[in-house]
Amino acid sequence: MMSKNIFSGLPGANLAEEFFEQLACSDQVRIERIVSLGHSSPEGFWYDQEQNEWVLLLQGRARLLFTDGDEIVELGPGDWTNIPAHAKHRVVWTTPDEPTIWLAVHYPLAAPHLHQGTGGP
Repeated sequence: MMSKNIFSGLPGANLAEEFFEQLACSDQVRIERIVSLGHSSPEGFWYDQEQNEWVLLLQGRARLLFTDGDEIVELGPGDWTNIPAHAKHRVVWTTPDEPTIWLAVHYPLAAPHLHQGTGGP
């Protein structure tokens, strides 16, 4: 069995681009740690992913922009959002003076056993 602290082994302060680290995966689910340091998506770039993505912000702050209605979602430590597959979005801002650490879970379109609520079982 492997055990590691999510905050250990962070990349250095001169992070040229966002850092992606796959923590666990299966045929249908991928869990990754993402570290940003003032990074944002390139101008005109939009994520359009094949799978749903549940994201938890562990440290730092971030803003996501979605094309449907130009909604901006602000995230701080402990905040999470669920991004449906093909919901076009981009990172417009992350904290420049400390690492922003994300935990992302990518899962299939049809996952009826996952609760889509805002808290509680």
